[in-house]
Amino acid sequence: VLKLFKSLHRTRQEVFKNDTKALEAARQKINEEFRNNRDETSEEKINELLKIASDVEVILRTSVIQAVHTDSDKI
Repeated sequence: VLKLFKSLHRTRQEVFKNDTKALEAARQKINEEFRNNRDETSEEKINELLKIASDVEVILRTSVIQAVHTDSDKI
């Protein structure tokens, strides 16, 4: 669980590099989700939550695009 938690935070830092609002929002969401499920004891439920977290990491790495505003009419 801790390994996935750290991995999500590393992914967040790579994907949202130089975007302080997105970095903070992602940090808060990751921490909130792990905190909300901290007391879960069912192995089945834990495995399901880990699968969801792993899927989120893949989506972040493969589907999020960061655009850079270079000029008044160009991205």
